[in-house]
Amino acid sequence: MAMIEHRNVQRIGFVLVPNFALMSYASAAEPLRAANLIAGTDLYEVVPLSFGGEAVRSSSGILVDCQPLTVVGDRCNTIFVCAGGGPKDWVVGESAFGTLRRLARLGIRIGGISSGAYVLAAAGLLDNRDFTIHWEHAPVLREAFTHLTPRQARFVIDGDRITCAGGVAPLDMMYAMISQRMGAHFARRVSDWYLHTAVAEPGAPQRGSSAQRYGTNHPALLTVLEKMETTIESPLDRQAMARLAGTSARHLDRLFATHLKSSFLDTYRTIRLDHARRLLEQSPLSIAEVAFATGFSSAGHFSGSFKARFGRTPNAIRQRFPPN
Repeated sequence: MAMIEHRNVQRIGFVLVPNFALMSYASAAEPLRAANLIAGTDLYEVVPLSFGGEAVRSSSGILVDCQPLTVVGDRCNTIFVCAGGGPKDWVVGESAFGTLRRLARLGIRIGGISSGAYVLAAAGLLDNRDFTIHWEHAPVLREAFTHLTPRQARFVIDGDRITCAGGVAPLDMMYAMISQRMGAHFARRVSDWYLHTAVAEPGAPQRGSSAQRYGTNHPALLTVLEKMETTIESPLDRQAMARLAGTSARHLDRLFATHLKSSFLDTYRTIRLDHARRLLEQSPLSIAEVAFATGFSSAGHFSGSFKARFGRTPNAIRQRFPPN
């Protein structure tokens, strides 16, 4: 293997938050290890960190030894906050936020992987920035920080902020980062090392298309379904949706019955209730606020619909996932 001329080692720190997603962490850290192997020299140093220096357990139970961010952080070129779990895991404290802000002022690039972007938002590090977060956590972030709007992208690089949706998307992000430093040909070799033959663009979708998720390719139906997903707080009626799709309300009913084996109202309610459950599990909103945020006129109506859908009341879900 040809040796590449030695370059300064870049230290990439990963601040692991309890219940972090192991796949997200590995997808970000492993390409750096592969880059060193392919280069025949150390290009990158992966530094596991935690806010207090304690070992951190992943969502799958793997325990990772860490160094303290306060001691090692200023020696890193880039620091990613890698989080998973739920909002209770993201409460890292004002001192941790202060440390991240201090490191950002030093010119260290700060990033977030999966729900790590929520921690950055709480620290005030995403104000006036372009960023992304895992699609499951995006509604909670928007509710908590109403002035922020995450993009549904796989990863976003905005100057000295870099955010990634998690899962396997860090493979795409690391291709971009390694390519910036070592060139596209070298980055391609790293991706090939992991059989990652289809590197996605930054703005590629995080989820399957609406057609894949709903099992239909009918254009009018897909137009309505996508509009349903973006009008959860203020649902539109059948007539408005039919006009949007360029059809009649009666024909729209037939499309739902034929293609989805469901009605317009039942489908819309299911989308809203699924969103409500995520808010109950992940956000500090009260049950009444969740009801309002998902387009229900009263907490009582919301509670009845929720129990019919999930077999449990909103209060039962909230007791399992109490707000911070």
